Order: sequence, then structure tokens, then C-alpha cells
Amino acid sequence: MTGGSAVRWDPAAYLRVADERARPFHDLLARVGAAAPRRVVDLGCGPGTLTVDLARRWPDAAVTGLDSSPEMVAAARAAGVSATTGDVTDWTPGPADDVVVCNAVLQWVPGHLDLVRRWASALTPGGWLAFQVPGNFAAPSHVAIRTLAADPRWAGRLGGLLRDEDAVHEPAVYAEALAAAGLAVDVWETTYLHRLTGEDPVLTWVTGTALRPVRTILDDDEWAAFTTEVAPRLRADYPPAADGTTWFPFRRILAVAHRAP
Repeated sequence: MTGGSAVRWDPAAYLRVADERARPFHDLLARVGAAAPRRVVDLGCGPGTLTVDLARRWPDAAVTGLDSSPEMVAAARAAGVSATTGDVTDWTPGPADDVVVCNAVLQWVPGHLDLVRRWASALTPGGWLAFQVPGNFAAPSHVAIRTLAADPRWAGRLGGLLRDEDAVHEPAVYAEALAAAGLAVDVWETTYLHRLTGEDPVLTWVTGTALRPVRTILDDDEWAAFTTEVAPRLRADYPPAADGTTWFPFRRILAVAHRAP
């Protein structure tokens, strides 16, 4: 799902909380006003489950997906998506790319603000650019993972691997970059309160995303040891309610920009 990353992506792990992950995508697309786009591009399409929704919304458009993970591209193709393997940092909108969507990808791309500026500047007249990134790098879940990774027992393997709060920008930074390219801009943030259930549900959630770099580095025994140690920290930070529900706050930053015809 990332641009140029060696992180291994497991479609099954990512899809365990697919419904919750889909909410920001649909909120983002609700503000895209394209009526009859010629081509719709999903950058970082993952397993293609949301790319399929783009095809449903715009059935007459050519809908394509791009992802750096061969496993994700294979899953997307199995879902019926026209997907290719590639790096989002190498991609630039073409004259027929009327809708460009990038959902929960840019946080994996260092220096991605320059990429946003490039996409915005190249956006075709009448085109739409929509992206969202997590804004929760200061959340207890990420702090717990970074703290454990920095422990002397793990720092030799994991030191400097995990992203910190600088992985994404504040909403105003994205708004200014898009507006500077001459686009009409709609940028906002939302904190979703996800209702999670099951054993160690927050660990299950972060296993599909935030912990992927850790899983890539560690062997099976090390991975089991690391997750066994981080699990109680996550349970302490996100204790279940009386009915067993775990409420997991997740801040997102969303942006939609449009170039006048």
C-alpha cells in the first residue's frame, strides 16, 4: 500500500476491521462532486475493496488501482479491479485523470507534501484530488508501540523504524499547499470513535497497519514476543467497557480539492 516501502502487507490482516477503515473513505468521496469522470485512479488501492466502490459510483469511468505491494495488487485483481504494481511517488496525473483518490497512504511516504503539490499542480481542468491520512501518531496506541520499540531489548532491531508525529501535517498545511496550486479546497479533520470487539481488538487493528514495519523486521518468534508484550499496554490504554466493547478514537485528516474547468 505504500510508496516505495519494503513493508510486507497482509490483505487478510488489513481487512479484519474493513468496515471501520472504510468510513473515512466514504466520507471523503461524499465531497467529490465529479459527475462523469473519464478516468478514476485509486493510489494505494490495497486489496481493492474500496476501489470497487469507485466503479459502482462511476460505472462509465475507467477505474484503475495502483499499489506497491504485490500481495495487495493480487488481492485487488481477484476482486475484479484493474490494478498494477507501482510507486505512488513516480505517478503524476494525466490529462484524462478526472478523479484521483489516495486513501490512507501518504503517511507512509516521507516528504509527501511535495508529492501533494505535484499532483495538485498537474491536476487536469475539472479534476478532483481527494486524500486522507491518519492524524493519530500521538495517540496512546502509537506511543505504546514506539516506547516498546525503543526499549534496549528491541532498539537494536527497531530503532528509528516507526513513524512519529511528523509523519503527517496539520490540516492547514495541506490546505495551503492545495490552494497555492489554484485549487478550490475543502480540508477537515474528524475523530472517529470505532467500536471494537473481541480479544485484544486494538492490537488486531494496529497489526494491519502501524505494526507492519515491525512484522517485516522480526521473525516469527520475535514477533510473538513483541506483540505479547505490547498487548497488555494497549489493553491498559484502551480498557473495554462493561459490555466488552472497546472504544478506539482515531483522528483522520481529509482533503478534497478541485480545479475549475
